[in-house]
Amino acid sequence: MTLLIIGVLVLLLVFYAIGIYNKLVRLRTLVEEAWSGIDVQLKKRYNLIPNLVETVKGYAKHEQETFEKVVQARNLAQSATGVEAQQAAENQLNKALVNLFALSEQYPELKANQNFLQLQEELSVIEQDIEKSRRYYNGTVREKNILVESFPSSIVANMFGFVKSKFFELDSEVERSVPQVKF
Repeated sequence: MTLLIIGVLVLLLVFYAIGIYNKLVRLRTLVEEAWSGIDVQLKKRYNLIPNLVETVKGYAKHEQETFEKVVQARNLAQSATGVEAQQAAENQLNKALVNLFALSEQYPELKANQNFLQLQEELSVIEQDIEKSRRYYNGTVREKNILVESFPSSIVANMFGFVKSKFFELDSEVERSVPQVKF
């Protein structure tokens, strides 16, 4: 009888471990899928940036350094691999784009240009899609990391080499700054 009870307990532990393993595999796949979603949105953004730069170049010919920084940042972001490298590259690209859009304030005819306004709107939509993809990615990473670190699932995670994933966070000075309210 004791042997039967021990056998049932061992069997329950095995099924529990299998359940944990399958959940970890599912979450790893969801994290990969979520990163793929971010990657798609970033590629759309990278494809739009040259058109934006060319439009602005037509109005602000003597701002060559700003254009070069945007192109360099875009190329760096395109070639970045891994979450941390992508995060750093995206922060640089965001800073370069902020400087590019600041140029439009100096050139009223550029601000009124229909092509520039359309490109700016497209970029805004893509930025919103990137934010949604980033939220989804970070949510799946959170779920996976909790399972990887929680006891007793951490035992199964360590046995099969599951590790925590990195969050994808962008340091946008615009997002972090406190808005100025003027009356």
